[in-house]
Amino acid sequence: MLEADFKYIIDTFFTLFSMVLIIFMVPGFAMLEAGLVRTKNVTSVLTINIMIYAVASMAFLLIGFSIAFGTWENESMSKWAFFLFQMAFVGKTINIMSGGVSERVRIIPLAMFAVVMGGVIYPLVVNVSWGADILAGTFFDINMYDLAGSTVIHSTGGWALLAAILIMGSRKGRYVNGKIRVIPASNIPLVVLGAFLLWIGWFGFNGGSVGSISSVEKADQVAKTIMNTNTAGLAGALIAGFIMYARYRLFDITMILNGALGGLVAITAGPDLYDMYTPILIGLIGGALVVFAVPIFDKLKLDDPVGALSVHLVNGIWGTLAVGIFIDDKSFIEQLKGVAVVGVFAFVSSYTVLFIINKISKFRAEDDAQVEGMDVNECGVEAYPEFKRAI
Repeated sequence: MLEADFKYIIDTFFTLFSMVLIIFMVPGFAMLEAGLVRTKNVTSVLTINIMIYAVASMAFLLIGFSIAFGTWENESMSKWAFFLFQMAFVGKTINIMSGGVSERVRIIPLAMFAVVMGGVIYPLVVNVSWGADILAGTFFDINMYDLAGSTVIHSTGGWALLAAILIMGSRKGRYVNGKIRVIPASNIPLVVLGAFLLWIGWFGFNGGSVGSISSVEKADQVAKTIMNTNTAGLAGALIAGFIMYARYRLFDITMILNGALGGLVAITAGPDLYDMYTPILIGLIGGALVVFAVPIFDKLKLDDPVGALSVHLVNGIWGTLAVGIFIDDKSFIEQLKGVAVVGVFAFVSSYTVLFIINKISKFRAEDDAQVEGMDVNECGVEAYPEFKRAI
């Protein structure tokens, strides 16, 4: 067997394996969100996660991939493996949205938006960041380093979520007489399971983005990338737990897990670039940002049941800028420009599309439907039919 053939086979297998790990993030998001919403909305959340994966992936297959990369050809591995790896990413942008708009979003309009996000908006962001760059030589020609998508994926999804919340508004009863009504999670074990599935999926998310493992140097880079990814998650969890205990003398497991996810989002832009200690600092800052951002968004009455804005939008920005801060040969200005260009495009395009869809089919369920539960009104199947639905 020729050496070139061997490398082709190994990198194809590595890419497919990484893709499978990323797909584990689909049940990860689903379990995390199912645990954080009330029992009367669990089936709806699970259905939305399945529909997002199916709809966004199909849109990317038929339209989005060609917009993003221009061609299906790939000399270093099977083009089918490369497509599947990129397809695994696309649903995550809308998965970020699904939890943040849960307990009041209707399935059909969100599925309509998933078509546009998977087929056009996300692929255009990829095009100017990782792909064919049809806007080369223009203001939108960005030179941002973002290995696995702190901005390209996480911030893009975060900006779309912000646009959706502004259009939809909050859940019924979330803000009453100027006060924030606490709506507790329904199933903490599911939250923990979902968060750890996401954590495991991140190893394929970031490690697979190195793109090759068929040489000693690349194998070492993949291992380093995965180690740094895990380190940032550990640091995010630790700092979130420390801050919560220092402030309230309580360990809030949901905040600890979101702190870990914040650290993982933050490291995603450059896990292959850092030494083994810098990810600790990046993760610590990422986890702390989550803890402080969650109440800020609540004070602004931006109702986000799972803290997705704090985890994905805030830390997507922080992680991308961190590359320019800690890596000497990466320009902070270029990183900042990338964050700004993607942010403006993702928010404006998402808001425009969401606004139009909302005129056709309302995103927000009626108050009565929210009281009864989205499971009954959207799916006809309750996740926990033996439990009395709480208002």
